Amino acid sequence: MSGTVGPNDEGTFQGTRLTLDLWHPNCWACESTDEVAGGVIAHAIYDGPDGTVDQTVRGLFTAYGETTGEVEELLATIEASRLTGEVHELQERFDYAGQSTTPGNVAREFFLDYHPRDMVCPTLLKHGFVHNAPCRIEGGREFWQVVFSGTRDQVEPELDAVRDEAGADIEVASITSFDTPLNEKRWRMDSLTDTQREVFEHARERGYYQWPRGVSTRELAAELDVSKTTLLEHLRKAESKLLDPDSN
Repeated sequence: MSGTVGPNDEGTFQGTRLTLDLWHPNCWACESTDEVAGGVIAHAIYDGPDGTVDQTVRGLFTAYGETTGEVEELLATIEASRLTGEVHELQERFDYAGQSTTPGNVAREFFLDYHPRDMVCPTLLKHGFVHNAPCRIEGGREFWQVVFSGTRDQVEPELDAVRDEAGADIEVASITSFDTPLNEKRWRMDSLTDTQREVFEHARERGYYQWPRGVSTRELAAELDVSKTTLLEHLRKAESKLLDPDSN
């Protein structure tokens, strides 16, 4: 595909940031987090494929959850997957940016071997979606923060191509242009109800939209004294108005 992220003729920086909420087949992390509680953060691949048909790659991950038992069950489920090799748990945590904001109360880092054919990243990259933060996997879904190298109107056609090639289910959880005017942002905030604005602003202040998330939906719901379902409904309506005001 064509297009680059960079300044236009007027010197304004152009490009699009997205958070993709996706599922794709043969993903050990999606299957494991759908089966049991907890989540996984994917940090990096340390051994890339050399072209050998059966060669695996080794990645660094963090498993997280609310309790030690929850994380141990998740790690056991990952290791038992037909799609993975042995879990190599680290005795000490890696020094990587954002480790203090890992979701959950308990976190364990590990190396894992798996086959590169089961990765969706190369397909995303092929179509201009460059990931720029660790990927979070929770509840059977992957959440990717990416920068898109094309124009705004190319996003959906390229995502359709990824869906077709990877057999993936992809939703756009958020989308922001680098050059979105400030007055447009203010207009979109004014379109929220008082409750939607309160919930959205509280979530943003507590780090819900940081990467990795600084707070869970369960914690936000408790702080706002609402059910998790009600919280998610308010957030989704607010995000819909902020990201696609023409649909409201």
